[in-house]
Amino acid sequence: MTDPSAADRSARRPAWAGRNYSLLTAAAVVSGLGNSGALIAAAFAVLQTGGDGTDVGLVAAARTVPLVLFLLIGGAIADRLPRHRVMVAANTLNCLSQAAFAVLVLAGEPRLWQMALLAALGGTGQAFFAPAAEGMLMSTVTVGQAARAFAFFRMGTNGAQIGGAALGGALVAAFGAGWVLAVDAAAFAVAGSLRAFLDVSHIPARAPGGGLLSDLREGWREITGRPWLWTIVMQFAVVNAVVGAAESVYGPLVARDELGGARPWGLALAAFGAGTIGGGLLMTRWRPRRLLLAGVLCVFPLALPSAALAIPVSVPALISVMFVVGVTLEVFGVSWMTALHQEIPEDKLSRVSAYDWFGSVAMLPVATALAGPVEELVGRSAALWGCSALIALLTAGVLTVPGVRGLVRRPVGPPRAAEGAEADRAPGKGTGEREGECLR
Repeated sequence: MTDPSAADRSARRPAWAGRNYSLLTAAAVVSGLGNSGALIAAAFAVLQTGGDGTDVGLVAAARTVPLVLFLLIGGAIADRLPRHRVMVAANTLNCLSQAAFAVLVLAGEPRLWQMALLAALGGTGQAFFAPAAEGMLMSTVTVGQAARAFAFFRMGTNGAQIGGAALGGALVAAFGAGWVLAVDAAAFAVAGSLRAFLDVSHIPARAPGGGLLSDLREGWREITGRPWLWTIVMQFAVVNAVVGAAESVYGPLVARDELGGARPWGLALAAFGAGTIGGGLLMTRWRPRRLLLAGVLCVFPLALPSAALAIPVSVPALISVMFVVGVTLEVFGVSWMTALHQEIPEDKLSRVSAYDWFGSVAMLPVATALAGPVEELVGRSAALWGCSALIALLTAGVLTVPGVRGLVRRPVGPPRAAEGAEADRAPGKGTGEREGECLR
């Protein structure tokens, strides 16, 4: 017998908000609340023990090195095993590492190598989680509803960053970094519990493969066969590196020396989160036909925060800049996810996502580790201006690629799970197979 209340709830729920989608969104919101505050807490935990910009950069790099090393393996595993199990295992590792980090900070003065080791464990968990999570999300929505579903999902997770960053900065200032790290550990525990209930029965069974290396080669062919894809991944290898250095190293230093400490920097990051909500609202209604052209044009504002920190501008001005950047970056993010969902076969989503993540974070350890020495060599202001210049020049260069300008949105088709692998490979299917209509 059908439960009338359940039927009513299903009727009220949008087509893209199924059970898996709802669980994924709830879990992402919970973990986002903890993570956004923990990023601030980790930097200030290093500074509060007498560390300098180089030490902050080394701890940030320690998190990113295992992320780079294990991402491709994580993507291959996520396309072989049930993705929700990979996600839960990664969340467990993150929970334990953040809990240990919190205990060390609350118990006294943690040593630099201890903080770096725990950051490395967190990066390892992220390496296995990220490809599985992205593949799982994309497998839950249809082609026709993808853009709207991704926009609402990102609005939820970015909205969590508003409260998380503002609250995190305030808690660091009021109670210290240790308690914020403890909250993040608890958030990972809750998020992992929610993800344990994901249903993967709708995902087609994987055909027996030729091993890990064979899986990685298949993912590599998906990347290299699409010029729009590898070009933008290469662009973001540098863009993410300089943005990461500016936000994880220079931002906290400027906040400490010029803006009044952790609280205003937390407010600036919260303004960025508010901007992403505005951008998400925009993308629930705006459906640009040329996905990548619209998205890449919106990458140019990423040069603004580094410039604002280089001057430095007032706190209200920095907050305004971060809000604008949040709006424009969300346009890019939704366009990028929509294009991947549209062009990449379901059974290769996690591997392609892993290569995408790998390109995006590969240079982060180098950039964050060198941020302190570069500051000592040329000065903080010159280093920040250099970050802005690199972002603008690389983005202009990517726009010269015909495929980036030409990728178009595909007309609404059948659900993603119903599309066969052979159909995805058919000549002329999708714009990613044609040079003139090629996407991040």
